[in-house]
Amino acid sequence: MTDPSTAALAPAALAGLLSGLSLIVAIGAQNAFVLRQGIRREHVAPVVLVCAGADALLVTAGVAGLGRLIADHPGVLAAARWGGAAFLLGYAALAALRARRPATLHPADAGPAGLRPVLLAALGFTFLNPHVYLDTVVLLGSLAQQHGPGAGAAAFGAGAVAASITWFTALGFGATRLAGVFARPRAWQVLDLVVALVMITLAASLVL
Repeated sequence: MTDPSTAALAPAALAGLLSGLSLIVAIGAQNAFVLRQGIRREHVAPVVLVCAGADALLVTAGVAGLGRLIADHPGVLAAARWGGAAFLLGYAALAALRARRPATLHPADAGPAGLRPVLLAALGFTFLNPHVYLDTVVLLGSLAQQHGPGAGAAAFGAGAVAASITWFTALGFGATRLAGVFARPRAWQVLDLVVALVMITLAASLVL
């Protein structure tokens, strides 16, 4: 027999799962980076863990009320906006440079990147992107409060965290199946051009 309290929390958890997926599935800097690492089959598990763990931390902070604090201090988001735009433009330049040199695009030619710079990049795409704070801390935090304080908000947050874990795991490890398609340098060139355009577009959206 189902526990009544558990049954009451299920709708909140489902709402959190669907809300989290609706925000995270949209193409963005973080997703583009995880996709590229998956295709390269390079440090996929650590990247997935960092991105999912960071999202879980931010969602938890939002459910705990950090979103209201950020909303009351627009200067914090303004600083993050300009810093995030600079970071995204820098990565766009690197992607464009890779696209100009197809001979260095294939992992067999370029060699694997070190774990530390890869994880630093993953952290940068998470914590230097103001959209992440708006989505996870502010928006999901506000939605969680609509399910009542305490257990209801916590259930919503748990659903949103589950969405992040599910999505990044599917994206990172699912992308490894595309490695055959990207055996040609031309495919990497196209991907890096798309990544560069995404980064530039996101940077422009931040400053404009």
